Amino acid sequence: MMVHSEEYKTNIDDSIPASSEQTVEESITGSSSSLGHIALKSANVAPTTATTITSPSSPSSTYHPSIMFCGECTSCSPSKTPLVSSTPWMNLTHVPMKRKKYSKMYFISPKDVEIVTNDDDDDNDGSSAYESDYNEEKEPEVMDLEDIGNAMKSSDAAKRSTNNKELKEMVTPKQAAALKKEGYRIIGTHSAVKLCRWTKHQLRGRGGCYKHTFYGITSYQCMEATPSLACANKCVFCWRHHKNPVGREWRWKIDDPNEIVEQAVKEHISMIKEARGIPGVKKDRWQEAHTVRHCALSLVGEPIMYPRIDEFLADLHRRKISTFLVTNGQHPQAIESLRPITQLYVSVDASTPETLEAIDRPLFKDAWDRLRSSLKSLKHKGQRTVARLTVVKGWNSDEIEGYAKLIALGHCSLVEVKGVTFCGKSDASNLNMSNTPWHHEVVAMVKKLQQELQKIRDATPEGKEKIPEYGIACEHKHSVSVLLARVDLFAVDDPVTGKRRWRTWINYDKFQELAAKHELDPSFTFGVQDYVDDTPSWALYGAEEEGFDPTDTRHRKKRKYPKYTKFDNDGVPTHDHDHQPLNGEERAKLRSLMELKKQEIGDGVSVIGLESGEKVIHDASLMFRGLTIRK
Repeated sequence: MMVHSEEYKTNIDDSIPASSEQTVEESITGSSSSLGHIALKSANVAPTTATTITSPSSPSSTYHPSIMFCGECTSCSPSKTPLVSSTPWMNLTHVPMKRKKYSKMYFISPKDVEIVTNDDDDDNDGSSAYESDYNEEKEPEVMDLEDIGNAMKSSDAAKRSTNNKELKEMVTPKQAAALKKEGYRIIGTHSAVKLCRWTKHQLRGRGGCYKHTFYGITSYQCMEATPSLACANKCVFCWRHHKNPVGREWRWKIDDPNEIVEQAVKEHISMIKEARGIPGVKKDRWQEAHTVRHCALSLVGEPIMYPRIDEFLADLHRRKISTFLVTNGQHPQAIESLRPITQLYVSVDASTPETLEAIDRPLFKDAWDRLRSSLKSLKHKGQRTVARLTVVKGWNSDEIEGYAKLIALGHCSLVEVKGVTFCGKSDASNLNMSNTPWHHEVVAMVKKLQQELQKIRDATPEGKEKIPEYGIACEHKHSVSVLLARVDLFAVDDPVTGKRRWRTWINYDKFQELAAKHELDPSFTFGVQDYVDDTPSWALYGAEEEGFDPTDTRHRKKRKYPKYTKFDNDGVPTHDHDHQPLNGEERAKLRSLMELKKQEIGDGVSVIGLESGEKVIHDASLMFRGLTIRK
């Protein structure tokens, strides 16, 4: 950009960032004391003789450096009202063109603009500067009319982020009070930690979470946290009942990532200390719990929205804390730029755009496209990636083929299928207990999903890349969770027995070693198989323990036990509470009762939609599963 006025030069240099000549944040400040005109150096558009515009006369107005050709008028003057005028910094000015209609907006970048004064002894004019380079410059970037609004929003966000003091805090006092009431420890202005119930369970020797079964984490050394309480979705099954903020982009103050991690660890350890008084806590586990080894970034909100998420993750790794990050798939670019982490999840809550709208209630209008882009980006991440399906019976439990197609986009390392946890009624959710699937229903869904994935693999033409083969590796009945894993990454054939052996667990020390190497040398890469470990037999699908660690003791509330422990394919009980087979007469009686239930319902399964949007499910095959006895 050439400047022929010292006054203009001062104004421009003060307002344009030196680091990026063409960023949206650039601005040109006009001056009332020295009017001039802007000469277009180059633009591969149909020109007219009117190639100059009058510079702004108001010293308080800040103008975007790009010049817009409206493409319609042939006689408009620069003094007329701009075609697009939203905020002072984004005023755009007409330049006449020999066009009758416009479908595109042509923008000239700052490097194509020359500012000259009205000095009489200056021989340059706008048209000569324009004409001299007309055929030498490349065609300017074209922006659609509908994209202008998005550009203005992006520029506004970028400009606001430069002055953090002017931004508001994310969490309002009312929201903070509601979150604290539910046990959250608020950190700074937008982060939080909370003690997971599985942490407390394993401290007492009552079993670990599904991540302990599937991946070998130590639940009592896991910190559940988030650097962003805000989210871009309002999912019907959200267990936080939407007490957190929502938003499509970051528009709040940005806290320092190192301070967030430091405070999060302190708050977590403080809660561990308080847990010492819980009856049954094992002293050795309680002492070990003071060292955080894992971080589940799935507490609430969308962690990947945090603008400094990469630094946040790096700090966790430097502390030898593994990272399990869950995203809802609405920020694909953030996924692409994310550093290698222990395990990256994308939530796949629906198999069609319509179901996604109903289940996730996203703020983004293009939520479906964003989800697909996020899944595609997983294919190239290199580390462990997971498609996480939360099954809400009556809402998203059908259309298995659609789920298979989505998973195939990312060649995901793992697929977690988990039944939704009913967290009680609220104004923010219209779910009920009948929407929570039983473990055997999730298992049946996973088997169908595996078959659909195999169909896609088998149907791939020769010469085309096939999707990976998947197998059912683990289950955790207590969490109603089942794990599908890629055979090529996690399965090995035992040379002695010939049986398949799974390696879904993680060698956390090895991961930290690899992550540290990448931190020192970003060109260093590593893959999934570089930090796998053997999965114990009790964690495997079909094992007698059903995913419950045998070193712990299963605890049942109020000494309640299932009245029946095994069932046939129709749901009729075959074994009693002591795992003893029922005789033929008992089974026949129970089957008769089920037939009566089917007649009452009108079918085997009935879904009743209420005016409130609630879906109530009646299923005769489940009538005996919830029965309990006291021992």
